[in-house]
Amino acid sequence: MTRSNAPLVWSLFGAGGVLAALVGPALVFVTGIAVPAGILMSHDLMSYQRMFGFAQSWAGKIIILAVIVLFLWHAALRIFHMLHDFGIHPGVASKLICFGLPFLCTVAAFYWVLPI
Repeated sequence: MTRSNAPLVWSLFGAGGVLAALVGPALVFVTGIAVPAGILMSHDLMSYQRMFGFAQSWAGKIIILAVIVLFLWHAALRIFHMLHDFGIHPGVASKLICFGLPFLCTVAAFYWVLPI
């Protein structure tokens, strides 16, 4: 019996799906509607200095990386299974593109977020 990477990919997909369902709409509301319009929160809440300070803390880095990385992996598996719906059956090329691109983006996210 050969080992499969499916449990790892499915766990990243599941975590990304939960994050996208629960945190995604809140992020859109807070960053796109509430703060710019001044609804429930002041404009100063998301000033450059505050966001930079948040990104410099370890908790901020973990949150930023979790959102970026888990959203990427969730989208990757959705796209991979959507290819089957379009008649493109999983081959080496589609797996390499669908899972290689999020892997490279994950590495890039760690490379750019950790030094902040």
